Amino acid sequence: MNEEIEKALAILKRGGIILYPTDTVWGIGCDATNADAIDAIFKLKKRAENKTMICLVSDFKMLNQYVEEIPEVAYDILKYAVKPTTIIYDNPIRVAENIVADDNSLAIRVVKDDFCNTLIRKLKKPLVSTSANMSGEKNPAHFKEISPLILGGVDYVVNLHQNKKSAQPSSIIKLKNNGAVTVIRE
Repeated sequence: MNEEIEKALAILKRGGIILYPTDTVWGIGCDATNADAIDAIFKLKKRAENKTMICLVSDFKMLNQYVEEIPEVAYDILKYAVKPTTIIYDNPIRVAENIVADDNSLAIRVVKDDFCNTLIRKLKKPLVSTSANMSGEKNPAHFKEISPLILGGVDYVVNLHQNKKSAQPSSIIKLKNNGAVTVIRE
């Protein structure tokens, strides 16, 4: 695993995009502070730029560095969640503008997966994570279902867990700073 982390890290640090296993589905990712790399993912997926992507962080400390104000209920939601949970926060900070939604929000998940967590800690920045499919197509359940266009369009494919079935996508909850909670995906 360490060798794969170092290879992926080198690509991310030079502004590249990677295909990697997450705690949910296979993801396409890049440094969430690099607008050019984010643009490359939009272009690869043929995704409308007003459809944002999520970010992964390693822990609550990192989460606090990239969100202006975290509603207290977020900690309880994450503490008691039984599956990976992504929360959409108001007022993200220190990330590229092209990953922030029009309503000035950003979806962020604290990852538990060892590979992702270690990679993010070493990068010292959030990692973009979007499903490894063309926009509008079904999420691949297995690595072998990932489109050749995606495989050929990234700068590096992480060589881990390629025989493992992907888990379900994360739950998504939108938390407004005014206390409003909306479940987007269970």
